Amino acid sequence: MRDYLANEVRNIVMLGHNGSGKTSVVDAALYFTKVTDRMGNTAAGTSTIDYDSEEIRKGQSCYLATAPIEWKNCKINFVDTPGYLDYEGEMQAGLAVGDNALIVVSAKDGVEAGTEKAWKEVVKRKLPTIFFINKIDEEHASFEKTLDQLRESFGKSVIPFEVPIMSDKGVIGSVNILRNKAWYYDNKETPQEVPEDLKEIVEEYYLQISEAIAMTDDDLMEKFFSGEAFTENELAKGLRIGVRNGEIRPVYCGSAIKQTGIERLMDLIIEYFPSYAEKGHVDALNSKNEVIKLDTNESESMSALIFKTIVDPFVGKISFVKVMTGVLSTDSVVVNSKKDTNEKINQVFVINGKYQVGVGKLFTGDIGAVIKLQVSETNDTLCSKDKIVHYPEINFPKPMLGVAIWPKTKADEDKLSFGIQRICEEDLSLNFEKNRETKEQVLYGLGDQHIDLALNKLKSKYKVEVTTSTPTVQYRETIKGVAQAEGKHKKQTGGAGQYGHVWIKFEPSDSEDMVFEEDVFGGSVPRQYFPAVEQGLRDCMEKGVLAGYKVVGVKCTLYDGSYHDVDSKEIAFKSAARLAYRAGMPKAKPIILEPIGKVEVIAPETYTGTLIGDFNKRRGIIMGMEMVDEKDQRIEAEVPMAEMGVYATELRSMTQGRGSFIVKFDRYEPAPNHIQEKVIKQASKKLAENDD
Repeated sequence: MRDYLANEVRNIVMLGHNGSGKTSVVDAALYFTKVTDRMGNTAAGTSTIDYDSEEIRKGQSCYLATAPIEWKNCKINFVDTPGYLDYEGEMQAGLAVGDNALIVVSAKDGVEAGTEKAWKEVVKRKLPTIFFINKIDEEHASFEKTLDQLRESFGKSVIPFEVPIMSDKGVIGSVNILRNKAWYYDNKETPQEVPEDLKEIVEEYYLQISEAIAMTDDDLMEKFFSGEAFTENELAKGLRIGVRNGEIRPVYCGSAIKQTGIERLMDLIIEYFPSYAEKGHVDALNSKNEVIKLDTNESESMSALIFKTIVDPFVGKISFVKVMTGVLSTDSVVVNSKKDTNEKINQVFVINGKYQVGVGKLFTGDIGAVIKLQVSETNDTLCSKDKIVHYPEINFPKPMLGVAIWPKTKADEDKLSFGIQRICEEDLSLNFEKNRETKEQVLYGLGDQHIDLALNKLKSKYKVEVTTSTPTVQYRETIKGVAQAEGKHKKQTGGAGQYGHVWIKFEPSDSEDMVFEEDVFGGSVPRQYFPAVEQGLRDCMEKGVLAGYKVVGVKCTLYDGSYHDVDSKEIAFKSAARLAYRAGMPKAKPIILEPIGKVEVIAPETYTGTLIGDFNKRRGIIMGMEMVDEKDQRIEAEVPMAEMGVYATELRSMTQGRGSFIVKFDRYEPAPNHIQEKVIKQASKKLAENDD
């Protein structure tokens, strides 16, 4: 593969719903350009792109993959992303480096949740976009129905540029609307006249294209309204402008599996999608976080963004990079501006699915990989020493579904920690936390399939099997009443004894932490023993008397006691404080507090009634609602955290994958009596099991 400059590179992020055929389109392009010698198939496990064992097992894309293709003196970098919503982190990484978008839609299934998600992302990023209606040759497929759904969902900028020609045998060709000619699959070289039954609709679509083109330029608009036909050059000019500014989103069709429409699609990508060089400049940040503009060409200082990391057991760490400016060369020394350290570039690759091809350099706009970087990770910026810059981090989705995990054998404890750290390094939409309070290790992901993928990788790659459970909810205990209690520790063993004696008052406090005061008169308890009494009480507050949860909001006042000149020691007063705690707290009206979270859900307005009803079932309180755009509504609620354990999965079911949410802990509140009884009963059962 030869070197390609910024004006020869097209970076295309592949988007669409799971099963629409994104990967098949890329596999078809690889096969058509003879990069591979056979057509890959994800379901059969022969795809060049979906090569991971988990992808083969599931029969779907789970990870981002790149596929560079040389076509007509240009380089197309396809960045294939998963369509399943559990793997949104991979999609966000692809969107961060894609300069253009190809949204693949199934002619059988039409517009789905993944299609809508893709549309929102390309509109937000203002990415030039082409729609490819795939699988038009399959049973129950409908180009017209799918096109109508696209236009109804996304507006008039979605314009068909071709229509399929149908017969009793299925799809036999297509009509190019711009050229007003028909091409048949059994005679691809010779254009034919448009079939009579399609002439009217072709004329209608041509008028829509002409009107859209006219809107891109004043001269073209004047010519359009005067009734003059556009020349071929004027059509090309208007289309390039319209596609670039988002006023035109062309729709094409074909079948990836049968290789129809692929050659034409690659032609369109080269002709209508802008090269990276056309950006002119890219915004970066200097050491003071001030925005500076860098030229998108090879004469600018080198800078590159690491957008994905793979830890390969044989090769080591593989860092996927997009060269934002300048030239990245093998054997060069660069700066990781985020970590303020140097990195040696040992070797530069382009990655084609599972294949790595060594190259000497990567030029501006190109996508590739470097290996064995020492400290660099996803979201880091590599740059030259003469101009230290960094790029904004990719905004990965926050994982909300947690599962507690333990290794099946104690021998695997260290391997578990190592393996999970590596997996989370590869996927920043995973999070792993060790909870000091519950002693649980909790893995957070975007959904059950996301967590399943991580745990299967842990098993296959790092040879660690785990058991899982629902994470423990971190309840709290406090008191509502006031009580006094005595604690006396007296121990005589023949030699020096132990003696400590205290009276302590327990009462509610507004402070979350325990408040300790002393109100001792006459030296009944010497001052040097106050810290021991306080520490003894603080130790007890870690485990409440109802269900063993941490105690908060309690004020403890030491007001009386006694001591022995010889036998009194700090440890004796610690023990006395514990005895007073055990005697006094049950009499101070202890209660269970439950954690309350602030929840924010964004989903189409049509699901509002369902979501509000569901929150009511979860003992939630709706705090507010507002529209965030024409279709989506934001619902804010306060809900007990115990009711939100598997909400990520249930929200997806309720909204057909169209809803998203975040939840943050807000405060503790007294739990209802039936919840308190349930928590206490569960704690007693767990204690009994541990005793057994």
